[in-house]
Amino acid sequence: MFFSTVEAVRSDRSGPRPLADWTFLQRLFSTLEVSVAERNRRKADRFGMDALAVPESGGEGWYLSLMAPNTKGPSFAWVDPSRLYCNSQALSDCVKDLLKPFQNDSIDLVVGIDAMGFVLGSAVAITLGKGFLAIRKAGRLCVETQTQNYSDYSGEEKRIEVRLDVLRPGLRVLLVDQWIETGGTMIAAIKLVEKQGAAIVGVAAVAIEDTEGGKWIKENYKYSHCIPKELRSQIDNKYLESFKTFKTVTGREENKICNLSPDCL
Repeated sequence: MFFSTVEAVRSDRSGPRPLADWTFLQRLFSTLEVSVAERNRRKADRFGMDALAVPESGGEGWYLSLMAPNTKGPSFAWVDPSRLYCNSQALSDCVKDLLKPFQNDSIDLVVGIDAMGFVLGSAVAITLGKGFLAIRKAGRLCVETQTQNYSDYSGEEKRIEVRLDVLRPGLRVLLVDQWIETGGTMIAAIKLVEKQGAAIVGVAAVAIEDTEGGKWIKENYKYSHCIPKELRSQIDNKYLESFKTFKTVTGREENKICNLSPDCL
């Protein structure tokens, strides 16, 4: 690129001049700056909304447009919400929205679920000025734990665990995970917390899908999520309109956005 830019600028010169000519160098560097800016603009267009950009007037749930679509096929979740965590304003607004229903509730501790619930749960805990307890995948902690079996969104049988020296009767906790699809993981976490006598103030996630497990959680516990009414149908269909701006590229090949439709499967 550098040499092609040099030739482009040199070909526009009238008459022989030394390469070190100051005017020539100014024009060269100016051209390079424009080329870099254009390359960055094209990159932003290619990957959708800039992950670090903040719109001048963001509506309710504006940060959800930062979420990335599945490009790897049906063995993966249909959406990756973690991209919005890269944007400080998006993460802040997401946490504020999650905490709105609990403004008048007394919360002693935030409990997050392995693994992405650690990120969102920690942000919630810091905002509240409370501590954070991690519910881990079984076999990860080097202390005495209690375990709970469950099936995740893929249908795979798994176990989670929590340490025995934190939760106690009367402790009021807020359970946080990144996304609730089938509800299996969150329901297992609820059982672990309640077995140790702690009280669940509520459940918070970026989204709680309208599945059997998701409905059970919403019917039995106070909850919060970040999905505006106008996006509810898109969540149910597992495809966001904002995905149309994403064209992820590996090398020279454009990957297909998988919305779990028959065409993708």
